[in-house]
Amino acid sequence: MHVKDPYNPPDAWSVAESPAEQKAEFIQKTYQHLALAILAFVGIEALLLNTPGIEDLVRTMMGGRWSWFIVLALFMLVSHVATRWAQSSTSLSQQYLGLGLYVVAEAVIFVPLLFIAQAYAPDVIPKAAVVTLVTFGGLTAMVFSTKADFSFLGGILSVASMAALGAIGISLLFGFNLGTWFSVIMVVFAGGAIVYQTSNILHEYRPGQHVAASLALFASIALMFWYVLRIFLGSRD
Repeated sequence: MHVKDPYNPPDAWSVAESPAEQKAEFIQKTYQHLALAILAFVGIEALLLNTPGIEDLVRTMMGGRWSWFIVLALFMLVSHVATRWAQSSTSLSQQYLGLGLYVVAEAVIFVPLLFIAQAYAPDVIPKAAVVTLVTFGGLTAMVFSTKADFSFLGGILSVASMAALGAIGISLLFGFNLGTWFSVIMVVFAGGAIVYQTSNILHEYRPGQHVAASLALFASIALMFWYVLRIFLGSRD
């Protein structure tokens, strides 16, 4: 049995090792921040999509495979910086800045896909959102009810993410569509990421890391929403 050192601060312990009240507070804060991140994403997206001249932005972002490659590269860079900030152990303001930056980056990267969906099949957007949130809720309930440790998924997800990035890079380089099956695989991948991150909330994070935990969950939800929406759009072709 692990014995806590009373001379070390509680934030040095994992949530799993913390008192029940502190554990409950961490979980509550994490999902409150996640809800706020989702609401902020929706608000920013609505603002962007209703901005005059948004067609020009979409045309610039989607002007060619190299344009989209640059957009994705910038998104990955910003995401890396935002995640590092959100994981700061010394500055709460930097943590919030990281979460805010990531939400804005996600909103911008979603503009072309949502613009196309809004123009040609607006009904698929709420459908994709409902499917994503219901799936997220089901996976979350499964992890919380079983309390199982899914940390072993970390290595699998890392390899899978590198393979996915490689496939996306090759598709952009040679100009071919990855198709619906790739989207299905990515939805499964996002589901695995949700399970992994939810498990980390119960077993790995420290009490002061609720902002980083909410960012990780938001990233996985956004990834799932992206590919669920692509599947719905593909079914309309």
